[in-house]
Amino acid sequence: MRVISCVAITLLAASAFAQTSPSLIGVVSDPGGAAIAHATITAHTVGNTITRRATRGRFSLDLPAGTYEIDADAPGFATLQRTGVVVTSESVDLPLVLNISGVSEQVVVEAEASNSLAAQQAPLDARLDARSARTEVNERYINNYLSPVADYSETTQMAPGTFSVNSNGIGLGDSKSYFRGFSDGNYDITFDGIPFEDTNSPTHHSWSFFPSQWLGGVDFDRSPGTASTVGPTPFGGSINLLSKPLPERMNIAGGVSYGSFNTLLVDGLFTTGKFGPGHKMRLLIDVHHLSSDGFQTYNYQERNAGSLKYEYRISDTRILTGFAGVIHLNTNTPNFKGPLRSQVSSIGYNYLLNNDPTSAAYYKYNWYVLPTDFEYVGYKSDIGHSWYIDTKGYTYSYNNHQNYTNTQTGTISASGCAANSSGVYPCGTDKLNSYRKYGEITTISEVSKYGIFRAGMWYEWAATDRYQIPQNPLNGTDSVLPNFHERFWTNSYQPFAEYEYHPTTKLTVSGGFKYAHYNQDLTQYADNGKTIGSVDPVTKVPFTARYSSAGYNSYLPSGDANYRIRENWSVYGQVGTGSVIPPSSVFDQAGTVTTLPKPSFALTLQTGTVIKLRRITFDFDYYHVHFGNSYTAIADPNIQSGTQFFSSGDSVTQGIEGETNIALAHGLNLYVNGTYGVAKYVSRTVNGATNINYQRWVANTPANTEAFGLTYSRKGMDFGIFDKRVGPMWNDNGTFNQVVPIDPFSATNLFLNYTAPGDSRLAGTKVRFGINNLFDVRNIVSVSPATKGANFTPNAGDSLGLTPGRSFSITVNLGVAPRS
Repeated sequence: MRVISCVAITLLAASAFAQTSPSLIGVVSDPGGAAIAHATITAHTVGNTITRRATRGRFSLDLPAGTYEIDADAPGFATLQRTGVVVTSESVDLPLVLNISGVSEQVVVEAEASNSLAAQQAPLDARLDARSARTEVNERYINNYLSPVADYSETTQMAPGTFSVNSNGIGLGDSKSYFRGFSDGNYDITFDGIPFEDTNSPTHHSWSFFPSQWLGGVDFDRSPGTASTVGPTPFGGSINLLSKPLPERMNIAGGVSYGSFNTLLVDGLFTTGKFGPGHKMRLLIDVHHLSSDGFQTYNYQERNAGSLKYEYRISDTRILTGFAGVIHLNTNTPNFKGPLRSQVSSIGYNYLLNNDPTSAAYYKYNWYVLPTDFEYVGYKSDIGHSWYIDTKGYTYSYNNHQNYTNTQTGTISASGCAANSSGVYPCGTDKLNSYRKYGEITTISEVSKYGIFRAGMWYEWAATDRYQIPQNPLNGTDSVLPNFHERFWTNSYQPFAEYEYHPTTKLTVSGGFKYAHYNQDLTQYADNGKTIGSVDPVTKVPFTARYSSAGYNSYLPSGDANYRIRENWSVYGQVGTGSVIPPSSVFDQAGTVTTLPKPSFALTLQTGTVIKLRRITFDFDYYHVHFGNSYTAIADPNIQSGTQFFSSGDSVTQGIEGETNIALAHGLNLYVNGTYGVAKYVSRTVNGATNINYQRWVANTPANTEAFGLTYSRKGMDFGIFDKRVGPMWNDNGTFNQVVPIDPFSATNLFLNYTAPGDSRLAGTKVRFGINNLFDVRNIVSVSPATKGANFTPNAGDSLGLTPGRSFSITVNLGVAPRS
């Protein structure tokens, strides 16, 4: 993000004060003092941007007198920002030291030698040094053009080819994101470089971990990344969530937001600025409370959360960082996929639950409590002789305790269960999905005149406890035996090594290798026959628990290159590989599993270009991804809310993506992106049998998407209107793919804000007004069909996913900061 906060700006008339020598000179170097010959230095002030390349590490800029923000970028290094740099008639010597980069710790808007206004003002943008298709979402976009209650999925909603929907309203439910044919679980999500995911299969409960109040940007890489991109499933891409940057100025801010569905958000923020001995420490604390009735009937939500981020800059080359976040979530969200078609038709578009104690859809029978926590400690240091270390140790936990009824149409009698017209007994279920993880990511880097060598390791250990027990919803009494109960332990590690070679100032070539190993040890307890039973099917001997173990290994090379045709024009190419292990449910069967399924793998090829002119930016890419040994997830007929996974054969997804931002005039910008893609199964046979899904579309893969945004930002005012259209796609029916057609759908959002100047006593004060789904468009976005045949006919028993109705919100944040 490039937000210019200057203490004072003084521009002298050039005719009276013409400079005859460079006014800003210096050397840009790595933490060990070696000059960086590939760096780009950019100076910003109001209405003026000047950029130069560093030659053999040295740079010089002719600048009018004034106060500037200076940015320094170089391949393989994190962007450095210096604010409040005062230039007078005398030359100013400004040494700049860049740190080795991994996953970006802060999204910085890039404006290269073209002095690109369009890049500075773009809500989403690509980088000239990118070696894969990626979109960077800056903090300005999150703070000005999203609902204050948005979750992480909304931050990437406008990115090329990406979509997500939350039927209960923005930020009021567990939404999932889709892009390039990748469903949730087929891509990594990280927070400050730390990957996280559920343990039984790599899906994400991000909504319950990282609210938008904690986010300072998103680095969205739609590729497997390089060898140093670690995590369980990076082959689909990585949505890298970034914590808020620590400001250098003290600020106290409190805010209240109120909107549709009786949604209330109360938030408090405190930043210390620099403090302590030598002013080497900084601290940020955020606490908030959210409550909402939700768009859907009786789908109540309540969230209490707090986070803390701390930095101790021991020296310029040694930095200690810590983060802790805790959330407690209560909700009445049920376990079924959505309202039935018949319920929407007869009761209303927003129907989900009711207030009838005799109904299985009574909201007090459907609820869950979900506490989470996430903590890490990071340390970066120069260890001498051009070697550096970057390490993070972390832990996080998820404890989802849920109670729900097993159908949404039956009745509840005094005994707790009663047959409905279909003969189904709508009893309840007591469910737990709980895990605790410990892990570490360490990277050691060496910088030389030829490039950067990186090597390291990701390690993680996880303990999981999961069960589902039949329950009387009236009194909460559990049955003696569960549908299933399992505890398992997972060890994961990924050592890697890569080299980023800089043969010329214009060319960067990288190659690397990663070894991925996973081991699972499971204890599955005897159950009522829904999963493994209580008697061995071969020996006929009763048992109380069964023990299983599985190990999976993958060898994953990668390579990429970026060539700078001009200062403002680059091209790139990438070859990447990835894998994901089968879910733990492969052991959910009576008897011992004798043959383990193989991990899924993916081979990604992509190429693209990025151009940044004064008033227009443009990036375009082509991608081709081959999935091998893919799995299709369908509902388990024996376990309510359970999932079975079946091999669906190989698939190929390929397409093109493009985006542009045009600086029209005086803070007015037009942002547009579009995609076209195809994703189909290509295996003629699966496990020796004819593949019934050969040449059928992969579910939730739109044939095309389009997005546009019109933004205006000037003198503290921000206006934005954004529209996202998702083209036609298909849903599966549990056996056959490309069965249920989903028509195109779209949503338009509008935002208007005013922010007090950053150098005033009211810094942080803001008034926000927003409308989501401006035109109240109501569409079906997903269907779980009641019938399972090869053909689909709309049925009253279909479960529907729907776009939420129009919603309004108004937010007032009051900030108080001491004078500089």
